Amino acid sequence: MDAEAKIILAFLFNRSGKTRLTEAELYLPLSMELGWFSTKESHQFVTYAMKKELVVKKDGALVPNFPLDTIKIPVGFTPSKKTFIETTDEQKEEDIIEEIVSQIYAQTHQDKTEIHDEIKKEGKEKNLLAEVAALYTARKHRVDISDWYDRVENSIVKENKE
Repeated sequence: MDAEAKIILAFLFNRSGKTRLTEAELYLPLSMELGWFSTKESHQFVTYAMKKELVVKKDGALVPNFPLDTIKIPVGFTPSKKTFIETTDEQKEEDIIEEIVSQIYAQTHQDKTEIHDEIKKEGKEKNLLAEVAALYTARKHRVDISDWYDRVENSIVKENKE
């Protein structure tokens, strides 16, 4: 994980020709120029690199905390996105909902946007948590939701403990 992060950082520093970069000079090329990550993912990557102390702040700029010349960048290198993205509870909730939406879509072929809208409407009308509203909507469409009970329950219990 850190090896890939070091390759990305070495690539960015070598590409810029500088030894000090601002956060924006790290995350903008990742999303805007290279298209490797979305803007949110690139922010998460920079946060990850700072948290793991792969880069450190000095005088308002970030500098690598490892020798750049020891990193070999493979030809045609493209990073894996999932490596650096820390899933938050909100992202897990969205993932569960998205998977339930996909399951509804697979059986009904209803537009996914319409399914999301229906979930939001049911949640608001019946005062349900988003995950429960997704289960309710799936059940309305006669989608088997028995596999989702434990995940949704664990998600809700975890939310309430925090």
